[in-house]
Amino acid sequence: MPVQTPTETLLGQLTGRERQVLELVADGRSNLAIGRELRLRPKTVEAHLRSLFYKLGLEQSPYEHRRVMAVVTYLGRRPAS
Repeated sequence: MPVQTPTETLLGQLTGRERQVLELVADGRSNLAIGRELRLRPKTVEAHLRSLFYKLGLEQSPYEHRRVMAVVTYLGRRPAS
């Protein structure tokens, strides 16, 4: 049985929709563009982002940008292309 890395464990906690939102964030999409693509209201996109930030352990801090840190976490588990 393969051992999961801490990043894979964190990402495994996300719902399917949260993963979709995170993938689009990683592609550089704005909240508005994410909402249009997934047919979600802007507040719903924000709720998914808050939830995935929490699950990834990205507390709000004046020194870190949670959106960037979420993308770094996401990209850290993907094989280089």
